[in-house]
Amino acid sequence: MSGASGSAEPVAAPEPEPVAQGGEVRVFEELRPLLFSIAYRILGSVGEAEDAVQETWLRYATAPNPPRSPKAFLSATVTRISIDVLRSARVRREQYVGDWLPEPLLADPYEDPERAAELADSVSMAALLLLERLSPLERAVFVLREVFGFGFPEVAEAVDRSEAACRQLVVRARRHMAAGQARFEADREERDELAARFFDALRAGEVAGLRELLSADVQLVGDGGGKAPQLSRTLVGAEPVARLLAAYVGRLSLVDASCEAREVNGGPGAVFRDRDGRVLFVWALDVVDGRIGTVRSITNPDKLGHLGPVGDGWQVAAEMQERQREERRRQRESRTP
Repeated sequence: MSGASGSAEPVAAPEPEPVAQGGEVRVFEELRPLLFSIAYRILGSVGEAEDAVQETWLRYATAPNPPRSPKAFLSATVTRISIDVLRSARVRREQYVGDWLPEPLLADPYEDPERAAELADSVSMAALLLLERLSPLERAVFVLREVFGFGFPEVAEAVDRSEAACRQLVVRARRHMAAGQARFEADREERDELAARFFDALRAGEVAGLRELLSADVQLVGDGGGKAPQLSRTLVGAEPVARLLAAYVGRLSLVDASCEAREVNGGPGAVFRDRDGRVLFVWALDVVDGRIGTVRSITNPDKLGHLGPVGDGWQVAAEMQERQREERRRQRESRTP
């Protein structure tokens, strides 16, 4: 008691306990690249993978007792969360407008020199689309075992199945993946040289040069999700694809759009931006038998936000049409005596 009034002094509330100790935060941050890479390969979505990692952190931070193996606990947790997310995502993808493609990834945050080949192969657009053929359980088991090299006891614990069941899941997954693998993919140096020639011919509008670099049955696939300009159907064949690509990039130059060659999902690709530097779309190229076998174009703005500010594809398309009309009008006037 103090003071003339005799009233009690307010008692300070105790400081809240930190959700996680500094060591736990440090361990999680060290493992974050691995967790994201697992989630991305299971989900094919950067945004969903980041959300899965964040949910994993919340479960780790609020666990009543620290796990004996943080890596095992966190890997199992992010896998289970990703499986649940994928099951609900499958329903949305069945209702998706047009072709569905994975969200483009410019850099995989996880590195492991001993598994560099598996990591690079598994993050390609082609591999992620093959993984879409698997059930969520098959996909998760394949990613943990074949890509990241987890032992079967760890895999079994992560997906809450027996080791024998996980071995069967891996066998089935391998069979599905092998059935859809490319015939032959160029080594990195050849691939990068081919991509450089492709973008040089593209910028120059050289249809013949582009045609020579495309496989006879090349496919141009677009994913706008109904939210951006996109192809009405997949275009097939070197001649029509070369002509469309050259014409389209030529029209983009009329509105000062830029093409920035980048590695996309471990392979050659490019990020296209409007005059203000906002992302319009991303291309990912597949190289097969020394030629470009597939050009995948992701224009859905929902899949580009992690790359920076996103431009308005519809507005750019309208401006391209207007500039084309102006160009034709000038050409007609120049021919008028």
